[in-house]
Amino acid sequence: MKRSVLIPVVILSLAACTSGDTVGPLVIYSGRSEELVQPLIDRFEEESGIDVEVRYAGSTDLAATLLQEGAATDADVFYAQDPASLGSVASLMTRLDNDLLDLVEPKYADREGRWIGTSGRVRVFVHNTGTDLALPRTIDEVNDPAWAGQIGIAPTNGSFLAFVSAMILERGEEATLEWLEDLVANQPQQFNENGPIVAATDAGEIMGGLVNHYYLLRLRAEGAGHDAENWYIPAGDVGSLVLPAGAGVLSSSDMPDAAREFVEFLLTEPAQEYFAIETFEYPLIDGIEIGDGAPSISDLNTPDIDLSRLADVLDDATRLVTEAGLV
Repeated sequence: MKRSVLIPVVILSLAACTSGDTVGPLVIYSGRSEELVQPLIDRFEEESGIDVEVRYAGSTDLAATLLQEGAATDADVFYAQDPASLGSVASLMTRLDNDLLDLVEPKYADREGRWIGTSGRVRVFVHNTGTDLALPRTIDEVNDPAWAGQIGIAPTNGSFLAFVSAMILERGEEATLEWLEDLVANQPQQFNENGPIVAATDAGEIMGGLVNHYYLLRLRAEGAGHDAENWYIPAGDVGSLVLPAGAGVLSSSDMPDAAREFVEFLLTEPAQEYFAIETFEYPLIDGIEIGDGAPSISDLNTPDIDLSRLADVLDDATRLVTEAGLV
């Protein structure tokens, strides 16, 4: 009798141990700030019934941690704010399913399918609406002497360095350094972050700046920003680069199904609408508008850059920015 009772119990116990997604919690390393994405993660947790533990830090810091931890990491998902951070640890990620990768344009995902973009930030030239200066139609026209001393940049900011990295991929190091030196010669005003550039442009302290599109939309949500506009540089060069935030599943995850479910959740309509409405980012799936009169991402003339390679040249971008005298 004892044996007939114990066997089913043992079988059930083994089933629980071998089903990776019956234990938890799902551990997410998030380079996206808690303020921005925790409400969305809470929604996933409630709807899926999966317990989630989030560890927040900078994307580059978390990437460095993952490289140090390797296969021993507790992380199941890396959710980062930029493709360079994702690319730096792509070797630790497993390939995502084709049906998931098919949700976004291939240029917004890793070329080997190890991470996928979940929302987009577009590089723009924000300008004061009172300026009578000709708006740049190419990234080179940003260095027109007419704009001397009137442009704000944040040369140590991650998005600026990613932009420079993309320019290296597009033009090569020599041409990129030349562009940076021309920028320095035009005496730009330097800021630590993008937000103050937009605020200064709105106040008329400067006439324009190189930033990501959503900073102006956030400023307007706070009741300001009415004397500034985003200008989407039309030439199709790196001046209109799309930098996606994205996510990937760690190969060492013991909850791979739950990890994939979270990444899939980020690309559902409710999550994409959250990005459009709450974080003012571009949705990357079809059929959802960002609002505030911003053009759809499909209408923008964006460069064809292999975002998988940004991590390969990020150190070079940092070196060139320093060499040009911006740091």
